[in-house]
Amino acid sequence: MKSLKKILSKRGYTKIPLVLSQTNHFEIMAKINGVSGRFILDTGASNTCIGMDKISYFNLLSEASETKAAGAGASEMETLVSKHNSIALGEWFRKKQNIVLFDLVHVNEALTNHKVLPVDGIIGADILKKGKAIIDYDKKLLYLKLKQGASEKKNNLSK
Repeated sequence: MKSLKKILSKRGYTKIPLVLSQTNHFEIMAKINGVSGRFILDTGASNTCIGMDKISYFNLLSEASETKAAGAGASEMETLVSKHNSIALGEWFRKKQNIVLFDLVHVNEALTNHKVLPVDGIIGADILKKGKAIIDYDKKLLYLKLKQGASEKKNNLSK
């Protein structure tokens, strides 16, 4: 039987390593506007989010939002939105990604209380849906489908 890695590779997917934290969250490295950061992979989060304290770090332009954020013991939190950002997870990338900005202090306090490093944000279902994500929990890998032609562009750039 073929491995999942081989099957998905043939179908245009790229693999991205995940790290399982002591809190049982998968953590992933991502680049927002070319700047690297640590994120929690959260299939239950509807949107990709970054902490408001990281606006300048990731070169985000923000505007008011009427959306209220909720989750992980907090609700009705004020948010901002940042539009037209680039995001890269391994070889997978998108331009024009909207990102919700809100106060992640409660999330990072919970992590540090469990001796886990704080994160810059959360990769949510919006990215997972766009990338036709497949998570291999056993091997701690996230697979995202590359845009058609992305592999060819990469190959041409490396020549």
